[in-house]
Amino acid sequence: MSGHSKWSTIKRKKGAVDAKRGKIFTKLIKEITVAARMGGGDPDANPRLRTAILSAKSENMPKDNIERAIKKGTGGLEGANYEEILYEGYGPGGVAVLVETMTDNKNRTVADVRHYFSKSGGNLGESGCVGWMFDKKGVIVVDKETLSEEELMDIALEAGAEDVVEEDSTFQIVTAPEDFNEVMGNLEKNDLKYEEASVSMVPQNTVDVAEEKVARSLLKLLENLEDHDDVQKVHANFDIPDEIMESIS
Repeated sequence: MSGHSKWSTIKRKKGAVDAKRGKIFTKLIKEITVAARMGGGDPDANPRLRTAILSAKSENMPKDNIERAIKKGTGGLEGANYEEILYEGYGPGGVAVLVETMTDNKNRTVADVRHYFSKSGGNLGESGCVGWMFDKKGVIVVDKETLSEEELMDIALEAGAEDVVEEDSTFQIVTAPEDFNEVMGNLEKNDLKYEEASVSMVPQNTVDVAEEKVARSLLKLLENLEDHDDVQKVHANFDIPDEIMESIS
């Protein structure tokens, strides 16, 4: 099983993560706010909030931003009331796509998501149509320059991680969702820096997208979805051969 989605790897290569830092902060603030609203503002007693804060810290979000988002969630500050909705569908090449959203206007959101799927040649499906193709996992991305695979395996597996997967220039630690925070805590105790950390939907298998035109359409769909203010995360079960990616880049 791949430790993380191909889409996440592609974004890092393209530098899209750094280029859209402000948008990432907006999405993380929404997640922290909703987590605090649903489970309270104490991260020690609220695993979802604790995970959201860890994700925010991995993106170097200022402490003040995190604290304001918690206060919005617990009613200490005014904020929008967001509803969580998961959309599922098929993109170009038959690729399964999951779209996690938080919205204060679900009619607007579903119309926009459906438009992006249709424009790409894909289609928005019914609830449950592709969700079974993914497993919920904690994923922590560590640069290969940080330490050896053997050292990382010792630290991660001791804390309860399921696996350490080598991909390109990174190691990806995979955990069960309930073990994510403990593994993260163990990494921090060992002063181990990470590039990315979140509980994500990891595909069980991938679809090879070997035609350049289809690959372009798929990546455009994923970019459009992630650029939308209501979209929190996008997951897809695809792989694009390196030679195709080089021609696209």
